[in-house]
Amino acid sequence: MIKEAFTVLILLVIQINLAAQYNLELEIINIRNDTGVILVQLLDTNDQVILGQATEIKNGNCIIIFENILPAKYAIRYFHDENENDKLDTNLLGIPKEGYGMSNNPYSVFGPKKFKNWLFEVVQDTNMIIKTKY
Repeated sequence: MIKEAFTVLILLVIQINLAAQYNLELEIINIRNDTGVILVQLLDTNDQVILGQATEIKNGNCIIIFENILPAKYAIRYFHDENENDKLDTNLLGIPKEGYGMSNNPYSVFGPKKFKNWLFEVVQDTNMIIKTKY
């Protein structure tokens, strides 16, 4: 009887852990103006888009909340779509003319670091601040 009750308890704990979901709140800062929108994507470890949304900018910042996220590793990428054409505008050399950012703020002299540097783990409700690069 005790062994059966223990087995049921273990299965219940596993089921609760599998069903755990968290909120991910992003604060995007250092946006140069309130024109246009921020287009943000939540990515899995294979660089595949899971969720995306457009968000208004207020006073050079914006807050985005992804609700009910399963515990896992993720990455974020976004850009400031000032002219609302749904693409990151670049100059002739391919250098972005609009602001952009990634989770963990992995900037280097020659653009963003590799995707693996963007990854972070969600194991509880998570807050993250990302600085916009121009």
